[in-house]
Amino acid sequence: VTGLSIRHVGERFQRSNGTISKYFKKILFAFLSRDIYSKYVRLLCSDAPIHPTICDNPKFFPFFADAVGAIDGTHIACAPSSEERDA
Repeated sequence: VTGLSIRHVGERFQRSNGTISKYFKKILFAFLSRDIYSKYVRLLCSDAPIHPTICDNPKFFPFFADAVGAIDGTHIACAPSSEERDA
């Protein structure tokens, strides 16, 4: 259900938006806890080369040249809707 709104996730699992939001926050805070964060999150070194996906794509470079990668060091594509872009 990745990428769906809380409303869609609630509909999928037949739960209220409040319940989905509550447990999403619990999972989010669990991943941010010191135990999980210190064990699984590894920041890239400052001298690490820029990934070719970023270097070779004018949509990403130079905008993401100094961005730190995701948990496994990959770039995650994100395309907000036109209504959400200003936010």
